[in-house]
Amino acid sequence: MGLRRTLCRLPPLRLPRNPAPPPAGAPAPRRGGGLLRPLLLGLGLGLPLAGGWYLRAERHERRKMWLLLDGVGRFGRSLAVGIHISVDYWWTANVVLRGLDEESAAFAAGMSGCHQRAAERLLRGALRNGVYVKLGQGLCAFNHLLPPEYGATLRRLEDRALRRGYREVDAFLEDFQTTAAGLFQEFDYEPVAAASLAQVHRATLQDGTPVAVKVQYIDLRDRFEGDIRTLELLLRIVEFMHPDFALGWVLEELKGTLARELDFENEGRNAERCARDLRHCGYVVVPRVHWDKCSKRVLTADFCEGCKITNVEGIRSQGLGVQDAADKLIRVFAEQIFYTGFIHADPHPGNVLVRRGPDGKAQLVLLDHGLYEFLSERDRSALCQLWRAIVLRDDAAMKLRSAELGVEDYFLFCEILMQRPLQPGQLALANVLTREERAYMQEMAAQHFQRILGVLRALPRPMLLVFRNINTVRSINAALGAPVDRYFLMAKSAVRSWSRLSGEKSSGIRGSSVFCWLRVAWESLKFEVALRLESISMKLMASPCGSWLPGGCCPTARRSTSTCGRKGLGDTPPPPPQKKKNKPSTHRRCPPCPSSNDADTPTGRVFSVSL
Repeated sequence: MGLRRTLCRLPPLRLPRNPAPPPAGAPAPRRGGGLLRPLLLGLGLGLPLAGGWYLRAERHERRKMWLLLDGVGRFGRSLAVGIHISVDYWWTANVVLRGLDEESAAFAAGMSGCHQRAAERLLRGALRNGVYVKLGQGLCAFNHLLPPEYGATLRRLEDRALRRGYREVDAFLEDFQTTAAGLFQEFDYEPVAAASLAQVHRATLQDGTPVAVKVQYIDLRDRFEGDIRTLELLLRIVEFMHPDFALGWVLEELKGTLARELDFENEGRNAERCARDLRHCGYVVVPRVHWDKCSKRVLTADFCEGCKITNVEGIRSQGLGVQDAADKLIRVFAEQIFYTGFIHADPHPGNVLVRRGPDGKAQLVLLDHGLYEFLSERDRSALCQLWRAIVLRDDAAMKLRSAELGVEDYFLFCEILMQRPLQPGQLALANVLTREERAYMQEMAAQHFQRILGVLRALPRPMLLVFRNINTVRSINAALGAPVDRYFLMAKSAVRSWSRLSGEKSSGIRGSSVFCWLRVAWESLKFEVALRLESISMKLMASPCGSWLPGGCCPTARRSTSTCGRKGLGDTPPPPPQKKKNKPSTHRRCPPCPSSNDADTPTGRVFSVSL
């Protein structure tokens, strides 16, 4: 008690506001020493402990530690690629080419150089970041929307992406507890091909059978989640900077599918199911899987010789026809899309080989069965009838079948499905886009991006990878010079598949094989007759002799207004019959009929038809 009274009587301690300066000649006090010493002490103790833990850790634990550190670098590289490309395009357009005519050769050369630099940056980024190779492969299929520099540069990713050499075969030690030499009679450590997830080695089984051994990159599973999170973060940044480009939902939908692609045992099962589904197609070969030499990261199958489907010289050097190879390519994937429903979602040129079959004609070898999608019978039936309606230009059926797939903006959906402009009155669809059609697709993809995303979000989720299949096959056919009519072949397959699907539902005599065959033949005949009659009718109406028909030379004058006024990617409704000048439609229109004297009558669209 006395001590408390004594303390209370003491005067309060007053600290000086301006401390007295140190005496002259005294050393200045060190600032920050309190933080530096603990930091140095922590590093001095932490580094030896971390080094000791690293030396004692298992091989896969060491790999995870390095991947954790490298993840920061991968994110930084990805961000840097995006920033460099954006800045380069802005600088080129607003500084280097400022004031130049967009139609001039100098402007075209400047933009071409910018496209090339961007494509090379994407290539380097994909090669260093692994999983992004698959994104680059997907961009190759959009050669009709992207500048040609992208397709020419990124094509390397199809089968010569990453080559890491000997260290990748460590998977044999971890999965089989033995080396490659212990599993195979011969094993070539130099990979013969490399792609986004694995590299392929040539080997020989103990019985002398030549096989291809697909070995997953040793660190791929460990860094897959990190790469997906990096992509998600980058997409959020893009969405924040450009709200119209909200694509995070696409990655969210495909994340599970991409994860299943890492399981090579699942790929082996997919290959066997594909072989069963296509066993009636004698021109298709799926390499046989050797299950005793397979694991989650190693897949062993028969080695099949052949050239890439886009190697025109390689096909001809075998005495095979390019047209025959293209025809079979389109028919086999149309069979999957419209009938079996078990669809190869990654048929890029490196995954389809061409070789000489026993009959002396082209035989297709289908590789890489990791990425598959299943389309329900209901959706297949709607898609079959939609494709038929598009080719026949049946507007009402196009609208009905699109609605069955959940899409209201049906004409835009049909243009996305066909990957080309659709014009009323045009039955025959050219397989190679003209310069005007390519410009139309590029312009409309940019101006109507939100509508396109709305269509994609309305579709059944499996349709996203079906689009990938259709567009990849389209790009392959274009690379071969479009020797066959892809639209007509797929329409015939759609008609046949719908007839078979309908017949399989029937019971009794309607479900018999004979009745099913007759139904398929009858529906196919009706389709071809309807197509040819419609084309003849259009030719007559397009000719001067058809000017006596109602509406003059233009067939759309006899059609309903809904046919002429459909909105596609960029269609505007036909102008009203007024004499004032209206904004022209994006689509081309035919010149006025020579026999018509009424200049105010809106003309339809007439295009040549050839079958």
